[in-house]
Amino acid sequence: MIPLLHDFAGERVLVFGGGPVGARKARRFAREARVVVVSPAFADADFGAGTLVRAAPAPDDVGGWLDRVGPALVVAATDDPAVNAAIEATATERDVLVNRADESGTRRPGSVVVPATVRDDPVVVAVATGGRSPALSRHLRERLEPVVENAGAMAALTGDLRDDLREWPADQRRAAVRAVVRSEAVWEALDAPDADAQAVAAEVVADVTGESLR
Repeated sequence: MIPLLHDFAGERVLVFGGGPVGARKARRFAREARVVVVSPAFADADFGAGTLVRAAPAPDDVGGWLDRVGPALVVAATDDPAVNAAIEATATERDVLVNRADESGTRRPGSVVVPATVRDDPVVVAVATGGRSPALSRHLRERLEPVVENAGAMAALTGDLRDDLREWPADQRRAAVRAVVRSEAVWEALDAPDADAQAVAAEVVADVTGESLR
């Protein structure tokens, strides 16, 4: 499998299944998408900003739900394998992305695996085991959380730096940005509320290139 990132802003995601797995998926996608969860019952859990619809769709009903919601992605998370199979088949026929939560290991071409993620926007790090070991994905995510801390601020800082250095020669610009990203002093400044990380980054650039940003 090749990992890709998909922007779900403004899209709809249809989740079949109201148990803990469906709730987790709904919360995940509700960060960006408009989520509709269809289930005869709902777990005592937070479904985020999802719209909950109390219904018990049979396999033949799946197409109608896709017609009504018009999703970019469908999640099959019910406790009925026949319904999940119908969800997968119908979504595939209509070229709609599908994530089948009750399967692990081998997956059909075109299916979607939802990885464990660590976020410090706009930075996103994803961990997946092909559905074979969710416990390992969670463990690795926890280990990565401290590594990714302040990465969002670093992305913003170096993005601004690249704009400032637009007129510099490409090799010099790359060396400057690489030095800032690798600088422990800059990372420490990003973690200190009263520190001026931009000033520290400017010092790093001057040390590496001999040129001043000011």
